[in-house]
Amino acid sequence: MKRLFIVILGLAFIILLSGCAKDDSLIEDNINSDYIEEEYNLEVEGGEIRGTIMIPQNGNKSTVALIIAGSGPTDRNGNNPSAGNNNSLKMIGEALAKEGIYSVRYDKRGIGESASLVEREEDLIFEDYINDVVKWIEKLKQDGRFDKIIVIGHSEGALIGAAAVARADVDGFVSVAGMGYPAYDTLARQLKVQSEKVYNLCVPILEELKKGNRVDDVPEGLYSLFRPSVQPYLISWFKYDPAKEISKVDEPVLIIQGDNDIQITVEDAKILHKSNQRSKLVIIGGMNHILKDAPEDREGNLATYSNPDLPLNQQFVEELTKFINDL
Repeated sequence: MKRLFIVILGLAFIILLSGCAKDDSLIEDNINSDYIEEEYNLEVEGGEIRGTIMIPQNGNKSTVALIIAGSGPTDRNGNNPSAGNNNSLKMIGEALAKEGIYSVRYDKRGIGESASLVEREEDLIFEDYINDVVKWIEKLKQDGRFDKIIVIGHSEGALIGAAAVARADVDGFVSVAGMGYPAYDTLARQLKVQSEKVYNLCVPILEELKKGNRVDDVPEGLYSLFRPSVQPYLISWFKYDPAKEISKVDEPVLIIQGDNDIQITVEDAKILHKSNQRSKLVIIGGMNHILKDAPEDREGNLATYSNPDLPLNQQFVEELTKFINDL
């Protein structure tokens, strides 16, 4: 059971705040031939959400992309203690910098260098993340360097981004490996793939959380996933339907999905595309959830999650930069 849940924790959409100390992978040289990195933080009640702005060395464009990380303790670079370092989100910023496009990425509240903003895990709900993105957009609007703002959400960040963009004025939205089904359905599907026995144990808990009810008696083997302190977040998260949220986005939308993604399926992307007929759908062969070329076998695919030397899929880079440049 323990070994099984190590795998689940690496794949399922789970909020894990405990032990999210500052990640040494964030401490890197901030000068590169293509860009300069500077601290760029958002003031919120109780402190700051810590972020990084990547400033292109060349080019005079006034476009900035806000990059939203996925679920769990995934930091601004796309790295996760339970899965490893891959630097996927930092690489997105680097690819944009080569095109003269600014980018901002940040540690969500309760994660990485923003960990102190959540003193108690039970105080965090999904709407907190949405509200933070709206505030980031407001901050970028007030920054005189930028005329265009693009929001890029990866995985759970795609749902957060879609919900926020519907409440803010931006110039484009990019959903990368975003869920098409509500979190309840996605989590149930991922659990069933892992083990029918574990899935059957989880279903009664999932059903209660979906109804908005907390579950006090959680089996020890399921505690990491459904501990009482994380239940308020799960209850709030289960309320959101990604298809409905993306249907509210009036700005140009790009939906990108890899067909070797073992967490999110091509069907998810098609659901999102169908829900917003103004969107463009791009399915990329061979790309996995962390936007790298990966083998189909599960073990080989997962090995890429902890390999920061692998580059982003080239078609992904081309489609993303073309979409932004054409706005």
